[in-house]
Amino acid sequence: MRFDTDIVIVGGGLNGPALALALASVGLRSVLLDGQRISRRKSPRFDGRAYALALSSRRMLGALGLWPELESKAEPILDIKVSDGRPGEGASPLFLHFDHREIAEGPMGALIEDRYLRRALLNAVDENPLIDHRAPVLAMTQGPGPGGIEVGLDSGESLSARLLIGCDGRQSQVAERAGIRRTGWGYGQTSLVCAVEHELPHHGVAHQLFMPSGPLAILPLPGNRSSIVWTESAGRAIEISALPPAGYLAELRPRFGDFLGGISLAGDRYSYPLGLSLANSFVAERVALAGDAAHGIHPLAGQGLNLGLRDVAALAEVLSEARQRGEDIGSPLVLARYQQWRRFDTSALAVATDTINRVFSNDNPLLRIGRDLALGAVNAVPAARRTLIREAAGLTGDLPKLLKGRPLA
Repeated sequence: MRFDTDIVIVGGGLNGPALALALASVGLRSVLLDGQRISRRKSPRFDGRAYALALSSRRMLGALGLWPELESKAEPILDIKVSDGRPGEGASPLFLHFDHREIAEGPMGALIEDRYLRRALLNAVDENPLIDHRAPVLAMTQGPGPGGIEVGLDSGESLSARLLIGCDGRQSQVAERAGIRRTGWGYGQTSLVCAVEHELPHHGVAHQLFMPSGPLAILPLPGNRSSIVWTESAGRAIEISALPPAGYLAELRPRFGDFLGGISLAGDRYSYPLGLSLANSFVAERVALAGDAAHGIHPLAGQGLNLGLRDVAALAEVLSEARQRGEDIGSPLVLARYQQWRRFDTSALAVATDTINRVFSNDNPLLRIGRDLALGAVNAVPAARRTLIREAAGLTGDLPKLLKGRPLA
Protein backbone atom coordinates (compact mmCIF):
# COMPACT_ATOMS: atom_id res chain seq x y z
CA MET A 1 0.00 0.00 0.00
CA ARG A 2 1.34 3.44 -0.96
CA PHE A 3 0.95 5.99 1.83
CA ASP A 4 0.21 9.69 1.37
CA THR A 5 1.27 10.31 4.98
CA ASP A 6 2.16 8.37 8.10
CA ILE A 7 -0.91 9.42 10.10
CA VAL A 8 -4.23 11.15 9.46
CA ILE A 9 -5.55 13.12 12.46
CA VAL A 10 -9.22 14.14 12.41
CA GLY A 11 -10.02 17.08 14.68
CA GLY A 12 -8.50 20.54 14.77
CA GLY A 13 -9.39 21.57 18.33
CA LEU A 14 -6.52 21.53 20.84
CA ASN A 15 -5.55 17.87 21.12
CA GLY A 16 -5.30 17.33 17.36
CA PRO A 17 -2.73 20.09 16.74
CA ALA A 18 -0.82 19.14 19.90
CA LEU A 19 -0.61 15.54 18.68
CA ALA A 20 0.51 16.58 15.21
CA LEU A 21 3.32 18.67 16.75
CA ALA A 22 4.40 15.85 19.07
CA LEU A 23 4.52 13.38 16.18
CA ALA A 24 6.42 15.83 13.98
CA SER A 25 9.07 16.16 16.70
CA VAL A 26 10.08 12.54 15.98
CA GLY A 27 9.80 12.79 12.20
CA LEU A 28 6.28 11.37 11.72
CA ARG A 29 4.28 13.07 8.98
CA SER A 30 0.60 13.81 9.50
CA VAL A 31 -2.38 15.28 7.73
CA LEU A 32 -4.52 17.26 10.18
CA LEU A 33 -8.15 17.57 9.10
CA ASP A 34 -10.45 20.18 10.61
CA GLY A 35 -14.06 20.89 9.72
CA GLN A 36 -13.76 24.50 10.94
CA ARG A 37 -12.10 27.34 9.08
CA ILE A 38 -8.69 28.23 10.52
CA SER A 39 -9.66 31.91 10.70
CA ARG A 40 -12.65 30.97 12.89
CA ARG A 41 -10.52 28.79 15.16
CA LYS A 42 -8.09 31.68 15.65
CA SER A 43 -10.84 34.20 16.44
CA PRO A 44 -10.58 35.50 20.05
CA ARG A 45 -14.34 34.93 20.39
CA PHE A 46 -14.33 31.29 19.21
CA ASP A 47 -14.24 29.77 22.71
CA GLY A 48 -14.56 31.66 25.99
CA ARG A 49 -13.00 29.06 28.24
CA ALA A 50 -9.76 29.25 30.17
CA TYR A 51 -7.88 26.06 30.97
CA ALA A 52 -6.31 25.06 34.28
CA LEU A 53 -3.15 23.51 32.88
CA ALA A 54 -1.58 21.09 35.35
CA LEU A 55 2.15 21.48 35.89
CA SER A 56 2.75 18.37 33.77
CA SER A 57 0.74 19.85 30.88
CA ARG A 58 2.69 23.09 31.14
CA ARG A 59 5.91 21.08 30.96
CA MET A 60 4.62 19.34 27.85
CA LEU A 61 3.97 22.68 26.15
CA GLY A 62 7.52 23.62 27.08
CA ALA A 63 8.90 20.44 25.51
CA LEU A 64 6.98 21.28 22.32
CA GLY A 65 8.50 24.78 22.27
CA LEU A 66 5.22 26.62 22.95
CA TRP A 67 5.49 27.74 26.57
CA PRO A 68 7.92 30.68 26.07
CA GLU A 69 5.25 32.38 23.93
CA LEU A 70 2.43 31.53 26.34
CA GLU A 71 4.03 32.18 29.73
CA SER A 72 3.42 35.93 29.75
CA LYS A 73 -0.29 35.33 29.04
CA ALA A 74 -0.73 32.72 31.80
CA GLU A 75 -1.42 33.02 35.52
CA PRO A 76 0.35 30.59 37.89
CA ILE A 77 -1.94 28.59 40.20
CA LEU A 78 -0.42 29.06 43.64
CA ASP A 79 -3.26 27.80 45.82
CA ILE A 80 -6.54 25.90 45.42
CA LYS A 81 -9.37 26.19 47.95
CA VAL A 82 -12.25 23.67 47.84
CA SER A 83 -15.36 24.18 49.94
CA ASP A 84 -19.12 23.76 50.18
CA GLY A 85 -21.34 26.80 49.73
CA ARG A 86 -24.78 28.24 49.18
CA PRO A 87 -25.76 31.37 47.23
CA GLY A 88 -25.56 34.38 49.54
CA GLU A 89 -23.96 32.44 52.40
CA GLY A 90 -20.34 32.11 51.30
CA ALA A 91 -18.07 29.11 51.80
CA SER A 92 -18.31 26.52 54.54
CA PRO A 93 -15.84 26.98 57.46
CA LEU A 94 -14.54 23.48 56.70
CA PHE A 95 -12.53 23.42 53.47
CA LEU A 96 -9.61 21.85 51.66
CA HIS A 97 -6.60 24.07 50.96
CA PHE A 98 -3.85 23.15 48.51
CA ASP A 99 -0.75 25.36 48.92
CA HIS A 100 1.92 25.09 46.20
CA ARG A 101 4.65 25.58 48.81
CA GLU A 102 3.96 22.07 50.11
CA ILE A 103 5.60 20.51 47.04
CA ALA A 104 9.09 21.15 45.72
CA GLU A 105 8.04 21.66 42.10
CA GLY A 106 6.44 25.07 42.65
CA PRO A 107 3.07 26.28 41.25
CA MET A 108 0.62 23.44 40.57
CA GLY A 109 -0.09 24.73 37.08
CA ALA A 110 -1.30 27.79 35.25
CA LEU A 111 -4.48 29.31 33.83
CA ILE A 112 -4.40 30.12 30.12
CA GLU A 113 -7.25 31.43 27.99
CA ASP A 114 -8.33 29.43 24.96
CA ARG A 115 -7.73 32.35 22.61
CA TYR A 116 -3.98 32.29 23.37
CA LEU A 117 -3.40 28.54 23.57
CA ARG A 118 -5.37 27.71 20.44
CA ARG A 119 -3.62 30.37 18.36
CA ALA A 120 -0.16 29.27 19.54
CA LEU A 121 -0.89 25.64 18.60
CA LEU A 122 -2.27 26.53 15.17
CA ASN A 123 0.60 28.89 14.36
CA ALA A 124 3.14 26.20 15.27
CA VAL A 125 1.25 23.65 13.13
CA ASP A 126 1.23 25.98 10.14
CA GLU A 127 4.99 26.50 10.44
CA ASN A 128 5.84 22.79 10.63
CA PRO A 129 6.75 21.18 7.27
CA LEU A 130 5.78 17.69 8.46
CA ILE A 131 2.16 18.71 9.12
CA ASP A 132 -0.33 19.15 6.27
CA HIS A 133 -3.13 21.18 7.87
CA ARG A 134 -6.34 21.13 5.83
CA ALA A 135 -9.40 23.16 6.78
CA PRO A 136 -12.31 23.23 6.34
CA VAL A 137 -12.20 19.57 5.35
CA LEU A 138 -14.32 16.67 6.59
CA ALA A 139 -13.46 12.98 6.73
CA MET A 140 -16.46 11.11 5.34
CA THR A 141 -15.32 7.48 5.11
CA GLN A 142 -12.60 5.24 6.44
CA GLY A 143 -11.60 1.67 5.74
CA PRO A 144 -8.61 -0.47 6.71
CA GLY A 145 -6.60 -1.92 3.85
CA PRO A 146 -3.42 -3.99 3.47
CA GLY A 147 -1.05 -2.47 6.04
CA GLY A 148 -2.90 0.84 6.28
CA ILE A 149 -6.17 2.75 6.18
CA GLU A 150 -7.95 4.81 3.52
CA VAL A 151 -9.73 8.01 4.53
CA GLY A 152 -12.25 9.57 2.13
CA LEU A 153 -12.70 13.35 2.26
CA ASP A 154 -15.71 15.52 1.45
CA SER A 155 -13.73 16.87 -1.51
CA GLY A 156 -13.77 13.42 -3.11
CA GLU A 157 -10.06 12.92 -2.43
CA SER A 158 -8.80 9.83 -0.62
CA LEU A 159 -5.83 9.70 1.75
CA SER A 160 -3.87 6.59 2.67
CA ALA A 161 -1.97 6.31 5.94
CA ARG A 162 -0.67 3.75 8.37
CA LEU A 163 -2.94 5.02 11.16
CA LEU A 164 -6.04 7.18 11.67
CA ILE A 165 -6.41 9.09 14.94
CA GLY A 166 -9.72 10.57 16.04
CA CYS A 167 -9.46 13.79 18.03
CA ASP A 168 -12.92 14.82 16.89
CA GLY A 169 -14.77 15.21 20.18
CA ARG A 170 -17.49 13.42 22.10
CA GLN A 171 -19.56 12.85 18.96
CA SER A 172 -16.55 11.32 17.22
CA GLN A 173 -17.38 10.15 13.73
CA VAL A 174 -14.04 8.37 13.55
CA ALA A 175 -15.10 6.23 16.52
CA GLU A 176 -18.56 5.63 15.11
CA ARG A 177 -17.26 4.51 11.71
CA ALA A 178 -14.79 2.21 13.49
CA GLY A 179 -17.67 0.55 15.35
CA ILE A 180 -16.57 1.86 18.76
CA ARG A 181 -19.56 2.34 21.05
CA ARG A 182 -19.82 4.78 23.93
CA THR A 183 -21.03 4.72 27.50
CA GLY A 184 -22.38 7.89 29.06
CA TRP A 185 -25.21 10.10 30.19
CA GLY A 186 -26.15 13.73 30.52
CA TYR A 187 -26.04 15.48 33.88
CA GLY A 188 -28.95 17.83 33.21
CA GLN A 189 -26.44 20.59 33.95
CA THR A 190 -24.89 23.39 31.90
CA SER A 191 -21.66 25.28 32.49
CA LEU A 192 -22.00 29.05 32.22
CA VAL A 193 -18.59 30.48 31.34
CA CYS A 194 -17.39 34.07 31.46
CA ALA A 195 -14.54 36.24 32.69
CA VAL A 196 -14.95 38.92 35.35
CA GLU A 197 -12.89 41.83 36.56
CA HIS A 198 -12.72 42.40 40.31
CA GLU A 199 -11.49 45.17 42.59
CA LEU A 200 -9.07 43.12 44.69
CA PRO A 201 -6.17 40.86 43.63
CA HIS A 202 -6.73 37.09 43.62
CA HIS A 203 -3.11 36.27 44.58
CA GLY A 204 -3.10 33.25 42.25
CA VAL A 205 -5.74 31.37 44.27
CA ALA A 206 -8.26 29.14 42.48
CA HIS A 207 -11.57 28.49 44.25
CA GLN A 208 -13.92 25.52 43.80
CA LEU A 209 -17.27 26.08 45.53
CA PHE A 210 -19.80 23.26 45.55
CA MET A 211 -23.26 24.83 45.27
CA PRO A 212 -26.53 22.86 45.44
CA SER A 213 -27.01 23.26 41.66
CA GLY A 214 -23.42 22.30 40.82
CA PRO A 215 -19.83 23.48 41.25
CA LEU A 216 -18.66 27.06 40.78
CA ALA A 217 -15.00 27.54 39.84
CA ILE A 218 -13.30 30.92 40.22
CA LEU A 219 -10.00 30.65 38.37
CA PRO A 220 -7.26 33.33 38.45
CA LEU A 221 -6.30 35.09 35.21
CA PRO A 222 -3.58 37.73 34.72
CA GLY A 223 -4.39 41.01 36.43
CA ASN A 224 -7.49 41.47 38.53
CA ARG A 225 -9.51 39.04 36.41
CA SER A 226 -10.91 35.57 36.95
CA SER A 227 -12.49 32.94 34.73
CA ILE A 228 -15.86 31.69 35.95
CA VAL A 229 -17.18 28.18 35.31
CA TRP A 230 -20.61 28.21 36.89
CA THR A 231 -22.78 25.09 36.81
CA GLU A 232 -26.57 25.30 36.86
CA SER A 233 -29.41 22.98 35.94
CA ALA A 234 -29.97 23.00 32.18
CA GLY A 235 -33.29 24.84 32.41
CA ARG A 236 -32.04 27.47 34.83
CA ALA A 237 -28.92 28.00 32.72
CA ILE A 238 -31.09 28.89 29.70
CA GLU A 239 -32.92 31.49 31.79
CA ILE A 240 -29.71 33.01 33.14
CA SER A 241 -28.04 33.07 29.72
CA ALA A 242 -30.99 35.05 28.33
CA LEU A 243 -30.58 37.80 30.94
CA PRO A 244 -28.93 41.12 30.07
CA PRO A 245 -25.46 41.67 31.58
CA ALA A 246 -26.82 43.41 34.67
CA GLY A 247 -29.24 40.56 35.37
CA TYR A 248 -26.54 37.96 34.75
CA LEU A 249 -24.26 39.64 37.30
CA ALA A 250 -27.13 39.90 39.77
CA GLU A 251 -27.42 36.10 39.61
CA LEU A 252 -23.67 35.56 39.88
CA ARG A 253 -22.87 37.93 42.77
CA PRO A 254 -24.59 35.94 45.57
CA ARG A 255 -22.65 32.85 44.45
CA PHE A 256 -19.35 34.64 43.88
CA GLY A 257 -19.41 36.61 47.12
CA ASP A 258 -17.54 39.84 47.89
CA PHE A 259 -14.11 38.50 48.90
CA LEU A 260 -12.61 40.05 45.73
CA GLY A 261 -14.65 43.25 45.94
CA GLY A 262 -17.02 44.39 43.22
CA ILE A 263 -17.17 42.42 39.96
CA SER A 264 -18.02 43.26 36.36
CA LEU A 265 -18.14 41.22 33.16
CA ALA A 266 -14.94 41.20 31.09
CA GLY A 267 -15.96 39.78 27.71
CA ASP A 268 -18.57 37.52 26.19
CA ARG A 269 -20.65 34.86 27.94
CA TYR A 270 -20.76 31.20 26.86
CA SER A 271 -22.56 28.01 27.87
CA TYR A 272 -21.72 24.31 27.47
CA PRO A 273 -23.98 21.30 28.26
CA LEU A 274 -22.42 18.74 30.61
CA GLY A 275 -22.35 14.97 30.47
CA LEU A 276 -20.15 11.90 30.72
CA SER A 277 -19.03 10.13 27.54
CA LEU A 278 -16.52 7.26 27.49
CA ALA A 279 -15.49 5.27 24.43
CA ASN A 280 -15.76 1.55 25.17
CA SER A 281 -12.41 1.09 23.46
CA PHE A 282 -9.66 3.61 22.66
CA VAL A 283 -8.52 1.64 19.60
CA ALA A 284 -9.83 -0.33 16.65
CA GLU A 285 -8.24 -1.69 13.47
CA ARG A 286 -5.82 1.05 12.31
CA VAL A 287 -7.65 3.59 14.52
CA ALA A 288 -6.85 5.29 17.84
CA LEU A 289 -8.86 7.85 19.82
CA ALA A 290 -7.54 10.70 21.96
CA GLY A 291 -9.01 13.59 23.94
CA ASP A 292 -12.78 14.00 24.08
CA ALA A 293 -13.17 11.39 21.34
CA ALA A 294 -11.99 8.88 23.95
CA HIS A 295 -13.47 10.48 27.06
CA GLY A 296 -15.55 13.48 28.04
CA ILE A 297 -15.83 14.12 31.79
CA HIS A 298 -17.39 16.68 34.13
CA PRO A 299 -15.26 19.87 34.28
CA LEU A 300 -15.41 20.23 38.07
CA ALA A 301 -11.77 19.21 38.56
CA GLY A 302 -10.55 21.17 35.52
CA GLN A 303 -8.93 18.02 34.14
CA GLY A 304 -10.58 17.69 30.71
CA LEU A 305 -7.77 19.19 28.64
CA ASN A 306 -5.08 17.74 30.91
CA LEU A 307 -6.56 14.28 30.37
CA GLY A 308 -6.47 14.84 26.60
CA LEU A 309 -2.86 16.00 26.68
CA ARG A 310 -1.97 12.86 28.63
CA ASP A 311 -3.44 10.85 25.76
CA VAL A 312 -1.43 12.88 23.26
CA ALA A 313 1.83 12.42 25.17
CA ALA A 314 1.31 8.68 25.68
CA LEU A 315 0.21 7.98 22.09
CA ALA A 316 3.08 10.00 20.60
CA GLU A 317 5.58 8.14 22.79
CA VAL A 318 4.16 4.71 21.93
CA LEU A 319 4.25 5.50 18.20
CA SER A 320 7.74 6.98 18.41
CA GLU A 321 9.13 3.91 20.17
CA ALA A 322 7.37 1.57 17.74
CA ARG A 323 8.87 3.41 14.78
CA GLN A 324 12.36 3.24 16.32
CA ARG A 325 11.98 -0.53 16.68
CA GLY A 326 10.84 -0.91 13.10
CA GLU A 327 7.29 -1.91 14.05
CA ASP A 328 4.19 -1.08 12.06
CA ILE A 329 2.84 1.95 13.97
CA GLY A 330 -0.75 0.99 13.19
CA SER A 331 -0.50 -2.65 14.26
CA PRO A 332 -2.82 -4.06 16.96
CA LEU A 333 0.09 -4.72 19.31
CA VAL A 334 1.27 -1.11 19.17
CA LEU A 335 -2.21 0.33 19.65
CA ALA A 336 -2.86 -2.08 22.54
CA ARG A 337 0.12 -0.57 24.40
CA TYR A 338 -1.44 2.88 24.09
CA GLN A 339 -4.81 1.67 25.34
CA GLN A 340 -3.27 -0.18 28.27
CA TRP A 341 -1.36 2.95 29.28
CA ARG A 342 -4.33 5.29 29.21
CA ARG A 343 -7.50 3.30 29.89
CA PHE A 344 -7.30 2.87 33.68
CA ASP A 345 -6.26 6.46 34.40
CA THR A 346 -9.12 7.79 32.29
CA SER A 347 -11.76 5.50 33.76
CA ALA A 348 -10.67 6.24 37.33
CA LEU A 349 -10.89 10.00 36.84
CA ALA A 350 -14.25 9.72 35.07
CA VAL A 351 -15.69 7.72 37.98
CA ALA A 352 -14.21 10.14 40.53
CA THR A 353 -15.61 13.28 38.89
CA ASP A 354 -18.99 11.65 38.34
CA THR A 355 -19.19 10.58 42.00
CA ILE A 356 -18.05 13.96 43.35
CA ASN A 357 -20.61 15.78 41.21
CA ARG A 358 -23.44 13.54 42.42
CA VAL A 359 -22.42 13.79 46.08
CA PHE A 360 -21.89 17.56 46.09
CA SER A 361 -24.52 18.85 43.62
CA ASN A 362 -27.37 18.78 46.10
CA ASP A 363 -28.49 20.41 49.34
CA ASN A 364 -29.15 17.26 51.37
CA PRO A 365 -28.29 18.28 54.97
CA LEU A 366 -26.85 14.89 55.95
CA LEU A 367 -24.66 14.68 52.86
CA ARG A 368 -23.61 18.27 53.40
CA ILE A 369 -22.42 17.57 56.95
CA GLY A 370 -20.60 14.42 55.84
CA ARG A 371 -18.79 15.99 52.92
CA ASP A 372 -17.79 19.09 54.93
CA LEU A 373 -16.32 16.86 57.64
CA ALA A 374 -14.50 14.86 54.94
CA LEU A 375 -12.97 18.00 53.43
CA GLY A 376 -11.86 19.20 56.85
CA ALA A 377 -10.42 15.80 57.77
CA VAL A 378 -8.34 15.53 54.58
CA ASN A 379 -7.15 19.10 55.05
CA ALA A 380 -5.90 18.21 58.53
CA VAL A 381 -3.63 15.38 57.26
CA PRO A 382 -0.50 16.80 55.55
CA ALA A 383 0.42 13.56 53.75
CA ALA A 384 -3.07 13.20 52.23
CA ARG A 385 -3.08 16.86 51.28
CA ARG A 386 0.30 16.63 49.53
CA THR A 387 -0.83 13.53 47.63
CA LEU A 388 -3.86 15.43 46.30
CA ILE A 389 -1.69 18.45 45.45
CA ARG A 390 0.61 16.26 43.36
CA GLU A 391 -2.45 14.69 41.73
CA ALA A 392 -3.81 18.15 40.84
CA ALA A 393 -0.40 19.09 39.41
CA GLY A 394 -0.43 15.97 37.20
CA LEU A 395 2.71 14.57 38.80
CA THR A 396 1.42 11.10 39.75
CA GLY A 397 1.23 7.87 37.79
CA ASP A 398 3.30 6.58 34.88
CA LEU A 399 4.02 9.85 33.07
CA PRO A 400 5.09 10.00 29.41
CA LYS A 401 8.29 11.88 28.58
CA LEU A 402 6.53 14.99 27.32
CA LEU A 403 4.65 15.41 30.61
CA LYS A 404 8.02 15.37 32.38
CA GLY A 405 9.17 18.19 30.13
CA ARG A 406 11.45 15.91 28.11
CA PRO A 407 11.40 15.81 24.29
CA LEU A 408 10.55 12.54 22.56
CA ALA A 409 13.71 12.64 20.48
